[in-house]
Amino acid sequence: MKKFLLPLVAVVLGAGLSCAHADEGSSLNYVPYVGMDYIYSNASAKNLKPNLNSGSISLGSDYNRYFSTELFYQFSGVSKKKTPLHGTAKTSFQAGGLDVYGYLPLLCDRDLALIGTAGVGLYDFRKRYSNPFVQDGFDQGYGYRLGAGMFYSLNQDWAVRAVARYVKLDKIKDYDHMWEYSAGLRYTF
Repeated sequence: MKKFLLPLVAVVLGAGLSCAHADEGSSLNYVPYVGMDYIYSNASAKNLKPNLNSGSISLGSDYNRYFSTELFYQFSGVSKKKTPLHGTAKTSFQAGGLDVYGYLPLLCDRDLALIGTAGVGLYDFRKRYSNPFVQDGFDQGYGYRLGAGMFYSLNQDWAVRAVARYVKLDKIKDYDHMWEYSAGLRYTF
């Protein structure tokens, strides 16, 4: 592990030190962007483990090369699971909220960067059952989001990113947490 970790730390620190002089004259001031992401979610729920495919749209702003904020709206498809008591359970959700992103540039112009993110969202879950004796469910609560990933700038306007995120769900009946894996495209104005 040390054989891998020490060279990685040296490269990151070296890239940061070599770009230190580039920060003196360059600062970004409110650069807006829009984004679209594909997200695979693996949720932990009582009696169910739904795997959901979803899409997300976002509106954000870079404030400098190290920091941005982003509003997001996420909507999932339907996950179908058969259970002995409920028949076929169909699960889906929608979410909206705010994420904060921190960037660790690996190249001077932030063409390649490591990402750290934290945020909060409001989540709406729906469950529908094929068994007529089981009541369908709807529940709403908060999700606290932490993630890490990579960012790569294709050119001045377009960029791609990949993020793995842990979401701790609060006050949502039968749901505890989710892991999300996203890949997306971003357009900067």
